[in-house]
Amino acid sequence: MKITGVELRRISMPLVAPFRTSFGTETARDILLVRVVTPDAEGWGECVAMAEPLYSSEYTDGAAEVIRRFLLPALPKSLDAQDVARALEPVKGHRMAKAALETAVLDAQLRTAGESFGHYLGAARSRVPCGVSVGIMDSIPQLLHAVAGYLDEGYVRVKLKIEPGWDVSPVRAVRERFGDDVLLQVDANAAYSLTDARHLAKLDDFDLLLIEQPLANDDLVQHAKLAPQLRTPICLDESIESAEHAAAAIALGSCSIVNVKPGRVGGYLEARRIHDLCRANGVAVWCGGMLETGLGRAANVALAALPGFTLPGDTSASRRYYARDITEPFELVDGHLEVPTRPGLGVEPIPSVLDEVTTSTEWITL
Repeated sequence: MKITGVELRRISMPLVAPFRTSFGTETARDILLVRVVTPDAEGWGECVAMAEPLYSSEYTDGAAEVIRRFLLPALPKSLDAQDVARALEPVKGHRMAKAALETAVLDAQLRTAGESFGHYLGAARSRVPCGVSVGIMDSIPQLLHAVAGYLDEGYVRVKLKIEPGWDVSPVRAVRERFGDDVLLQVDANAAYSLTDARHLAKLDDFDLLLIEQPLANDDLVQHAKLAPQLRTPICLDESIESAEHAAAAIALGSCSIVNVKPGRVGGYLEARRIHDLCRANGVAVWCGGMLETGLGRAANVALAALPGFTLPGDTSASRRYYARDITEPFELVDGHLEVPTRPGLGVEPIPSVLDEVTTSTEWITL
């Protein structure tokens, strides 16, 4: 496949409500979209880097720059999606930027072949169960109101963001209000240290599915020391940037569950490798989210349909984050989202909506 040109498009997407985590609050998403054009098709990739380097070292401006200056010149003149990661390997890091480019190439390739993302990746289901991620709130009554609304919408699992000072009390309140039947987990986004082990063990009383990324993203050893001190299973997110990282975490006993975010690990092909590795080792995986638009959500839903994804992911419906998506919205039905079956991602940007939210475009001829 030969790429004739690439468009870098920036869009601004206001969130329906502020989303607060232990590392900051978002009210809108500054999103970089990558459109790859070939003689036969075009493909889309969504870069999940945030506007500021808070979740990881990557950020939107930096992703656009590294794609423009380093990644595009590294691509061979004729390529397959499987070639992208190898061609980009000399550039260290920048996995979110690489993932966006590889996804766009794969989307164009699959649209040309008439094959869906789900079929290509190995989806085993036609729909996937959906959880919802609930940010840190100003008060417990506000949190309970939000959780009640999501449960009424049909979400089958609730994830609560936590941080020091907002952990045991909100979790207890949700358990007391909604009972033990609600699948409940928490996400610390690396907000704690090993000295907090005794405090984190208080969460064991609430029968949680998991505690996600309690400690620093670069410390597998500390997570391995924490794991025996908790009954609640540890899930790693930020710590896992590749299949090699996942293998190390499993070998050390740092986690028993992995959250797979394709952007964080460099793309959907690496995400599939992590899935295969974890499945072979009896480690559960689930698909995380980065507040994607319908383009990124379509690919995530396809990935979440693989057989090893045994826990509900953060693949929420479009309206969880956006009043109007740039694609036809993903709608929750009985707590599930349908896996797209049309070629490629299976969804298309709506031109009028895309134009309205676009803040800049750049066309690069190859």
